[in-house]
Amino acid sequence: MLQPISITQVKSYRSENENPVQVIYTEDEISASLELLKVLHTCNQKHGWTLLIAPDNVPNKMMLQSCSIDSSKLLVIRQKHLVNLPYVLNSALHNGNFAAVITWTDILKPSELETLHISPSNKTQLYCFSREAQQEELKPLIMC
Repeated sequence: MLQPISITQVKSYRSENENPVQVIYTEDEISASLELLKVLHTCNQKHGWTLLIAPDNVPNKMMLQSCSIDSSKLLVIRQKHLVNLPYVLNSALHNGNFAAVITWTDILKPSELETLHISPSNKTQLYCFSREAQQEELKPLIMC
């Protein structure tokens, strides 16, 4: 006998998005990991590197490979290894070698996000993961 299924809404991440900054709100680490896999899969289709500035709870290499994500186009820098985060972000966003930069709001403060000065003509997409509790605080940043 067939079981009824529930349909959940799935976010899509278009490569031709007008806004170079996308803030992705998640409720917990599990949903953040699933959204991260979707974003990585989308970025994997683009030409260029993907920079992942990550906390310690990101999926490991075996998980990425099982989801058909090419890790040869992925550069992962752990938060604890960064000395100058604004410099790394600005360099990655403006040098033209990266298709996307992915980070979290507990790594990148909202004030730092405002100072990035990303123009809409920039080809590098910035994805910033945030918890739902911070959603009100980050709403104005979507208009960067």
